[in-house]
Amino acid sequence: MSMHIAAAVFDAYGTLFDVHSAVGKNKERLGDIAERVSLLWRTKQLEYTWLRSLMHRHADFWQVTGEALDYALDSFGIADAELRRNLMDSYLRLSCYPEIPETLQALKKRSIKTAVLSNGSPRMLTAAVESCQLGNLLDAVLSVEAVGVYKPDPRVYQLAVDRLNVPAEKIIFVTANAWDAAGAKCFGMMVAWINRFGQRPERLPCEADAEIASLDGLPALLDILL
Repeated sequence: MSMHIAAAVFDAYGTLFDVHSAVGKNKERLGDIAERVSLLWRTKQLEYTWLRSLMHRHADFWQVTGEALDYALDSFGIADAELRRNLMDSYLRLSCYPEIPETLQALKKRSIKTAVLSNGSPRMLTAAVESCQLGNLLDAVLSVEAVGVYKPDPRVYQLAVDRLNVPAEKIIFVTANAWDAAGAKCFGMMVAWINRFGQRPERLPCEADAEIASLDGLPALLDILL
């Protein structure tokens, strides 16, 4: 597993940005169903990306996120246009996990290229990166919109190779989504899976090379790899 790592590429949602912070900002309005709404929203958001890719019916992540939210709200009998608007606006201002800035700074000091590779639309990613003030810590912010299909399609991971001019085997891909870890590993990248919540491993081909509890475990992992 030891080799030179020239670039670290990060998934955005669930990895750098807390996808449940959008509902968290509106928790008072949702009350005791807030967590269930957020979980269903996220589940449908991912399902719709996979299904649209299989059906060759691409729509950008902003539209998919809105459609998933509509499903979640309808499932709980909520018809509140203002709440929906607030939730969608909050998705543009997701909180980042607290260890993110310091970890990215540590990578930059090692002269490791850094990039985001995400399902998010360019507008969504720009807003999230600016909200968390990460722009000066990233060499590139890459959206699947460049290829018009969602992860884990191999064409998405190729975007990082092309943009950073680094071969796949010299990229470590970091994600909190186990299915995304499998996709990147099958593509040929080194992969670190952030298992923040103690989830069981997926039964998919191509296992991640390493598992860490949070992103601040990445520098120590790189010490082993390098």
